[in-house]
Amino acid sequence: MKITCFFKKKIIHLNFTKKIIIMYTLITLPYSNEDLSPVISSQTLSFHHGKHLQTYVNNLNNLLKDSGFENSTLEETVKNSTGAIFNNAGQILNHNLYFLQFKKVASDNKPTGKILELINRDFGTFESFKDEFSKKSAGLFGSGWVWLSKNSNGKLEISQEQNAQNPITKGNIPLLTIDVWEHAYYLDYQNRRAEYIEKFWSIINWDEINNRLG
Repeated sequence: MKITCFFKKKIIHLNFTKKIIIMYTLITLPYSNEDLSPVISSQTLSFHHGKHLQTYVNNLNNLLKDSGFENSTLEETVKNSTGAIFNNAGQILNHNLYFLQFKKVASDNKPTGKILELINRDFGTFESFKDEFSKKSAGLFGSGWVWLSKNSNGKLEISQEQNAQNPITKGNIPLLTIDVWEHAYYLDYQNRRAEYIEKFWSIINWDEINNRLG
């Protein structure tokens, strides 16, 4: 399974314990805060990435000492941890995958290449896939994520995941996700989740999704 590690790390040497702790840092976005507007405003991006995700990074760093996960990758930590460490590591991984899948708005934005082949094979057409993914995104009760992932048999799956969950914990490769926690869209859309979902498709970087297939 190929999962790109979407975090930066600093190595801190603690000489008195002879331990090395990986300290996580906030990812740098491959676009400006204005590039996703009007789908995601610069204000939302500033709060969601710059403050909300930063809090998860700070929390995880504070939890690492003597946790058993000091030298683990982010993906390993998500797959093997529980409680507060899982919640914060999971949300870092989820948000990193979410933010790094975007590009500037394109009006006729559709997948190409291998991901399109797999979507057509497993869902019939891109429109059928988009409709199912959108319905599950609108219908997820409470807070969480909807994912497109590839299972161990190579088949694409759409799943609803609560809170910090990620398909990686089930052995799947996460490919595409939408954040339907209210903080992801409330400044721009208030309670109009369906409108957020509809516009979400115009900023997907399908080249990035193809890269995640491995």
